[in-house]
Amino acid sequence: MKKGRLEAFTDGVLAIIITIMVLELKVPHGGTFEDLTPLLPIFGSYILSFIYLAIYWNNHHHMMQTVKHVTGPILWANMHLLFWLSLVPFVTGWMGENHFTTASVFLYGIVLLCAALAYFILQTLIIKSHGKDSILAKALGKDIKGKTSPVLYILGIVGAFINVWISGFFFVLVAVIWLIPDRRIEKTLKEGATH
Repeated sequence: MKKGRLEAFTDGVLAIIITIMVLELKVPHGGTFEDLTPLLPIFGSYILSFIYLAIYWNNHHHMMQTVKHVTGPILWANMHLLFWLSLVPFVTGWMGENHFTTASVFLYGIVLLCAALAYFILQTLIIKSHGKDSILAKALGKDIKGKTSPVLYILGIVGAFINVWISGFFFVLVAVIWLIPDRRIEKTLKEGATH
């Protein structure tokens, strides 16, 4: 099966998720800068979640450049990833509306962890389908970033019961790690094209 439909569907779902998330930002009643102050926690959680969704979209796009065909398990793994990402607007809104309570930050971390694990499963199934010598397998190598992220999410989840700022630190740290451009796949694709 060709990958086009999977990519188009994923792009559409992510666009809808971002749209739902931005619609949760309610316009304040009042026209002063002070009227925006109560929205700061909501806007802060929106920014972090938007960055996460952008990271997933970018990484998914790069990963799909290595895919020649998709299988049934790959399709289901992609749907599994989209399920967890579709919960991002809910946990983002709950966390922002409630000013980062322990429960809301904990649940936000759980969704982030599950999305990361779902992405890992998708990646693993693509490598299994395309072989250990595939472009994706070569590009990822030991995948230090991919293996470090769940550990940091777990530290953030546990940290929510100590102080939500600890959670925030770890969640922002993961985003920063992935914001640094990851050129492994692009580099491997270029190397493959020259050989």
